[in-house]
Amino acid sequence: MRANTSGPRLAANCLHLKMADTRVLVIRAEPGASETAARLKALGLTPVVSPALRLTARDEALPSLSGYSGLVFTSANGVRFFAEASDDRTLPVWCVGPSTASEAVRQGFSPVHQSSGDAHDLAHFIAHHWTQDTPKSLLHIANSAARGVVKAALSEQGFDLTFVPLYEARPAASLSADAVDAISSGAPVTCLVHSAKGAEALAGLAKSLDLSNTRFVAISAQAAAPLGNAGTGAISIASHPDEDHLLGLLQRVLEAG
Repeated sequence: MRANTSGPRLAANCLHLKMADTRVLVIRAEPGASETAARLKALGLTPVVSPALRLTARDEALPSLSGYSGLVFTSANGVRFFAEASDDRTLPVWCVGPSTASEAVRQGFSPVHQSSGDAHDLAHFIAHHWTQDTPKSLLHIANSAARGVVKAALSEQGFDLTFVPLYEARPAASLSADAVDAISSGAPVTCLVHSAKGAEALAGLAKSLDLSNTRFVAISAQAAAPLGNAGTGAISIASHPDEDHLLGLLQRVLEAG
């Protein structure tokens, strides 16, 4: 007798339609926001892009690279701003995760060493994989708000790390009209949080809006921390601080309703 598969197939079709009609707010700075939006579209979701931050270069001079044995990048944006400031690609680079490492490869760096995790993980990764017969002197490129986690952890391992903030992240002037409409519509909307700075900026930009029907999917507990008193809906935290795990969690949250 032929099995009846119409039920599971109908449920799958309904889930697909539901996912396609789901708006996901992307608040990270460009160009990352557009990259995330493309991944959401590939998943059949509807991204609403409204960067809560804008990145601007700082008037900072790079030191001579001759005194360093490597570069440290804790974001893809750090790679981009360094690449704009210097044509030098002679030093090995140490990257916090896959997206940062991918950007380093795209910008022509080699060799590229990739950790997996956060700044703490990167520091331990460098310390335990350092095989170079060169001074443990590293140059860390990041934004002006970056904490000294990498420097503190590497200092304990005998490394000398210089921090140069080539750029800074400033709150956007406002949310986009589409983002305001999504939050104010009364329909459930889900917001991706890639950083604490972005969450803090969003909380400020949306202080006149009701966020109780907006649920958040954050890349880490640290990234979600500024939302604690923002009156939001549910907040879910990825099990590992990278975008693959973030989007995997997003899919599970949406499927669960």
